[in-house]
Amino acid sequence: MSAKQEEVLEIRGISRTPLGKVPVLDWLAWPEVRRLVGVFEAAGADIRFVGGCVRDTIARRPVKDVDAATPLMPDAVIALLKGAGLKALPTGIEHGTVTAVIGERSFQITTLRRDLSTDGRHAEVAFTEDWIEDAKRRDFTFNAMSCTPAGDVYDPFEGMLDLAHGMVRFVGRADDRVKEDYLRILRFFRFWGDFGRSSISRDALAACRSHAEKLRGLSGERVRDELLRILMTAQPAEVCVLMRSYGVMQVILPEAGDVAVLRTVHWLASRGLAMDGVIPDPIRHLAALLDTDSSGAADVARRLRLSNRQTDRLVGLTDPATTVDPHMNDAELSRLRRRMGPEFYRDLTLLGWAGEVGVLGRLPAARSESWQRTLTF
Repeated sequence: MSAKQEEVLEIRGISRTPLGKVPVLDWLAWPEVRRLVGVFEAAGADIRFVGGCVRDTIARRPVKDVDAATPLMPDAVIALLKGAGLKALPTGIEHGTVTAVIGERSFQITTLRRDLSTDGRHAEVAFTEDWIEDAKRRDFTFNAMSCTPAGDVYDPFEGMLDLAHGMVRFVGRADDRVKEDYLRILRFFRFWGDFGRSSISRDALAACRSHAEKLRGLSGERVRDELLRILMTAQPAEVCVLMRSYGVMQVILPEAGDVAVLRTVHWLASRGLAMDGVIPDPIRHLAALLDTDSSGAADVARRLRLSNRQTDRLVGLTDPATTVDPHMNDAELSRLRRRMGPEFYRDLTLLGWAGEVGVLGRLPAARSESWQRTLTF
């Protein structure tokens, strides 16, 4: 790239120099990560960590998956890994992704890319050696950050600032990013549920509303994965209300009803109770959100391609004939728990409790104590 082009990037606020540094602790110090880095460094090849691991480290959240990017072509990445005695799996080779397996951990390594064409579901890509070109094709500013093995953070679109302000902002024009992949509509709401604190981007919301109908063309699996993640955000009920306000929920889940039960069951599992085994659960949350019977829930499960186990749970939790009554005596509750199984019994109790709160509002102390006794029986 010429000096003039570099100057234009700087004027536009797109910097090619590190913005800051993250401490080389936690996942950057994992032996498996150091092994992967050592393989690339020994070959003189460039590698950076990208996406969620960088974002979550800066946001001081737990890191689950560690992904990397490199200018090396996919076949060169495979050869490099195999030459070092590591397992290399071509898991997304048409898009430049190779999975390296080191011990019990796996790492997706993707060759830098730029989009040639997109249709809202798939992208035709070309490989590049330009880190900025690769960052430009990512969805949100805080997902476009990368860091070196030494912890130097590159932030071409001010993602760090957006994280600090609780802002979820598309890279470039929101409408363009959504038209490239309509699943980004759901990803926007998911990330807002996890990171949003300040005012919401009106451009992003307008793009989501404008293209919501296009979600009908996505596979059930892709919609399912994002919806279940949305239901596990820090504020799932508020996200669902926002999605309905902008015409998104009506497209992906027309069976969704009032969010009062969802709000309460999430509060009970995340903050209201401190009990072993009582934690937020996406299928329980989905059952709380639905305004349909078990037959309608079965239709939802088919459309979202839920697993057999998930389908059975959802259908059972939405069957109006299956309930837990806190007025039951100890013997009756014991028989019911044995017949249902402890997990299903727990879920029905939480949903029943949340359903009463949704209808009546604040319950008398004695009634809440009855529900708690039922749950802990």
